[in-house]
Amino acid sequence: MEVALNWYLALGAVLFSIGTLGVLFKRNAIVVLMSVELMLNAVNLTLVAFSQSMGDPDGQLLVFFSIAVAAAEAAVGLAIVIAIFRSKVTVDINEINLFKH
Repeated sequence: MEVALNWYLALGAVLFSIGTLGVLFKRNAIVVLMSVELMLNAVNLTLVAFSQSMGDPDGQLLVFFSIAVAAAEAAVGLAIVIAIFRSKVTVDINEINLFKH
């Protein structure tokens, strides 16, 4: 049984929407980072679905590099969150103001 392209695109749109809502409405920095990762994975799913439907493996290669960049982004983002938490003792985005002494 083969799943149609529309189902993958709909799933990608739902995942991207959930990620966008998480970035816009959550105040925890770790949840925001997870929402950004969810958005990146939704785009990767869409790219793989289009690549598979077109019969061209170039999109899958691009997704491989995108996953590598997302892993590096997650590591750097988590390191920044940990550094801010050590100095400010909070991960609430509204309470973190790095320009104020």
